Amino acid sequence: MTKFQPSTHSSKLELIGSKSKLLAEKKVLFGLTGSVAVLEIVRTARLLMRHGAEVYAAMSSAAIDLIHPNLVEWAIGNPVITELTGQIEHVHLCGEHPAKVDLVLVAPSTANTIGKIASGIDDTPVTTMVTTALGTGIPIAIVPAMHATMYENPIVQKNIDYLSQIGIHFIGPRKEEGKAKIATSEEILENVIQILTPNDYHGKKVVVTAGPTRIWIDEIRFISNPSSGKMGLALALEAASRGADVTLIIGPTTLTIPNIEGIETIEIETPQEIIQSIDKIKTLDIFISAAAISDYEPKESLQGKIPSKKASLTIELKPAPKVIAHARDKFPQGLIIGFKAETNISKEELIKRAIQRLEETQLDMMVANFVNKPATGFNAETNEVYIIKKSHKEIHLPLSSKRMIAKKILDEIKELF
Repeated sequence: MTKFQPSTHSSKLELIGSKSKLLAEKKVLFGLTGSVAVLEIVRTARLLMRHGAEVYAAMSSAAIDLIHPNLVEWAIGNPVITELTGQIEHVHLCGEHPAKVDLVLVAPSTANTIGKIASGIDDTPVTTMVTTALGTGIPIAIVPAMHATMYENPIVQKNIDYLSQIGIHFIGPRKEEGKAKIATSEEILENVIQILTPNDYHGKKVVVTAGPTRIWIDEIRFISNPSSGKMGLALALEAASRGADVTLIIGPTTLTIPNIEGIETIEIETPQEIIQSIDKIKTLDIFISAAAISDYEPKESLQGKIPSKKASLTIELKPAPKVIAHARDKFPQGLIIGFKAETNISKEELIKRAIQRLEETQLDMMVANFVNKPATGFNAETNEVYIIKKSHKEIHLPLSSKRMIAKKILDEIKELF
């Protein structure tokens, strides 16, 4: 029976780059081994594709016992390598070949596979790919998934330490329910981006604020806003992926912060707590104020709970401390980047207000946007912004994922170094 081979698989046409171009023109080879976590890989592979990657897969026989290669081929849009043939697939993908991949991602990896790689054994398509990639110098990342007792085995730990020393990256695991579970798809994505992104922010100390703040009016009630923190988190992830040492100061959100190297997270509630966090930082190169920080706070602090049966209630507010002004005063040599969110005004008025704030607070750059549109609101996955520099030069970033907007913002900040 002849196997149907379209010129371009439908999965690739539908998925590649549909969310961003962060991994555009990057080729990633998944090495699937015999962990039950292999069932998670379909989602992970397609997530990488949505961000621009071309994905290939090699499977061990133990992995084939758990998931059929046809499903994997459907997911990635490329034939799956289940054995090495006269096509010398390992040389084509991982050797000195024009079509070689940019990363070998062993996900999930069993303790057995880690041991084989550490010992130079290549008796499966996956381990042979890794052996070849090591000789070629292609980056390799291993995503362990096994029972916790296996992971804590001193021999397994010794193998992990050795492989780390020779430059192999390890992603995860998550220690839950007595297991060393595979890293989440989002953590794998962010680590892959970090591995494949040039470190043009290496050595830079970047502080990012994100999310809402709370202004307490009594001991159980507060004033806040619907900021999700997604834009600030995207900026922190982008900076870390480019080699920066990042401190993320984030207000109360439901976001899960991916576990990647280079990000320290500080959770806060109030504007005053942001200022206290800034005061503990000794030095920085770049401060990005993406948080939706309250402009006002109660004039008097109220103790206990305000009675609920009052006929009316008046609370007098006063201006809250200006976090961005505090950052400018503390770090006069740092690059200070502000955000200006507005609703129901013209673009011209938005730019005018952004320039006014930039000049009043002596900022190096301002990012302005509307938050009253569904695609650019607080909880949206996308954004559209205007960058204004000291020269009043205006740069429009059209609607894109917040992660892509973050990339372009950091591209512009880099020009200020």
